Amino acid sequence: MRKQKGFSLIELLIVVAIILIIAAIAIPNLLRSRIAANEASAVGSMRTINTSELTYANSYPQFGFTNLGSLGGPVGCAPLPTNACILDPVISQAPNVKSGFTLLVDNIAAAPAGSYQSHGDPTTFGTTGSRHFFSDASFVIRYQTNDVPATVNDSALQ
Repeated sequence: MRKQKGFSLIELLIVVAIILIIAAIAIPNLLRSRIAANEASAVGSMRTINTSELTYANSYPQFGFTNLGSLGGPVGCAPLPTNACILDPVISQAPNVKSGFTLLVDNIAAAPAGSYQSHGDPTTFGTTGSRHFFSDASFVIRYQTNDVPATVNDSALQ
């Protein structure tokens, strides 16, 4: 009688079961890490928008604050009030989506605009992010954990 080489069916099933258990533990952690990274990117983009709005308002005081389109411009552009070339085109040009968040600036009054509101909302709540972000001319970034846009009345980031 010859000795057979290889693994038995039971041994292979045990190895597959162990791999499935490890995957079941690792995948939710990976998804939470991805959401955290997307939210960190959104907060960074909101800070960049705040800085860009302040720079624009100081550079063009006759206009005050402005919308995202006027803060950006094509690569290598010459600064103008309609294309200030301050903000990255990924953020300033439609569809204004970066790292799973849609970024908007709205509620701008007539020139010279003394205020603005910016929003960072997950494109798919619970998948790309679990918080909505808000900022205004106070430059405080606020967040909302429910699936509704954040407002000036929500908690500030620490």
